[in-house]
Amino acid sequence: MLLNCGQPIPLLRHTDVPPRVIENFILTGYRFPNYSLRDCLLSAFRPTNETGNFWTHFLPVFIFSYYFVEVFGWEGAPHGDTPFFYPMWNYFIGVFCLLMASSMAHLLNSMSLVVREVCFFVDYGTISAYTVGSSLAYYYYIHPRAGIVETEGLNGSHMDSKHEPAGVDASSYAIPDFSVFFETFYIPCACVVAIICVLSCCNTRQRWRKHRYVIRTLVFLLPFLVSSTPVFYRLLTRSPYSASSSSFAASTSTSIFFYRHCLWLLVSAIFNISKFPERLAPGCFDIWGHSHQWFHCCTFLSILDELHMIKAEVRAILLSPTLLLPPATLSRLPGPTIASTYGVMLLLQTTIISIIVWFSWHANCIYGPQRDQLAKEHPKKRLKCH
Repeated sequence: MLLNCGQPIPLLRHTDVPPRVIENFILTGYRFPNYSLRDCLLSAFRPTNETGNFWTHFLPVFIFSYYFVEVFGWEGAPHGDTPFFYPMWNYFIGVFCLLMASSMAHLLNSMSLVVREVCFFVDYGTISAYTVGSSLAYYYYIHPRAGIVETEGLNGSHMDSKHEPAGVDASSYAIPDFSVFFETFYIPCACVVAIICVLSCCNTRQRWRKHRYVIRTLVFLLPFLVSSTPVFYRLLTRSPYSASSSSFAASTSTSIFFYRHCLWLLVSAIFNISKFPERLAPGCFDIWGHSHQWFHCCTFLSILDELHMIKAEVRAILLSPTLLLPPATLSRLPGPTIASTYGVMLLLQTTIISIIVWFSWHANCIYGPQRDQLAKEHPKKRLKCH
């Protein structure tokens, strides 16, 4: 909030703000929850206890975009609006919305207690949408049958083994017990789990408050396990590419990027639950260096390694032109379509928005009266300049 003389009023201690706003072990740097939109935007350039939280997810939007667009400049890559890249664009949408919603939630949450709740409901929703965006990319680029084209032979259908190791039947790559899951239930399961995560995390803002950080962290472990199933499969079985092919060389880095992706997720979870380092020295990391900023940094590094992993698999497919899967190809894995990518995300987003609207209405019933009371008890101060 700015005074009429153009100077910002002092930030507040944890004893001067509503209990709902207080973060564990953060003692200073608070903004009172009655800022205007303009005041919130200007606070991005002030050292508050939310400034680092904003920038650690806002700046990564540009870093992620820089690495993302590289794939469209590769030799042999189809045009960016072709069906082959539909899953990539859905993945981009998921990551972009996650980073922007997170940064805006931290920047705008001081407008009121109700707005604060809505901001973080949207934040949880975009995290869930991101997991489904990742699942779509995994499904079409890291699926157990990705890049294996089924053609019609004289004796019926068979798998094109031109690029497979000699003497190995293509069907040996797929574990029969998993074929139904991958081809029928994988994407629906990812969507259902994402919806469960939104419901659970939104509930932690209205109940289960004591263990909210542990619950949120554990809840998002489930979509990671479900969406990463194709990667686990790839790591536990042999590559679908011949060991002498350029596609095999391009895909060898997949495991490294995935392990790093998991490592950064683990470190981010530790920061989010432990509240280290501010737990050791309350008040010393209020503005810079507290756990949520490190949590943001680690989650972005995990996303960046995930992007590199997906790009490695995309390059592997592009290096085998005969294995590229357009929608018309008779393959075990149908090519991406608008309905199977954008349609899935649209349906999911509609469901998530409905959940957010319901929780927002409930939050307004709880905090609306408190907002009005706070407006009376703490009117915007206008001090004179001397």
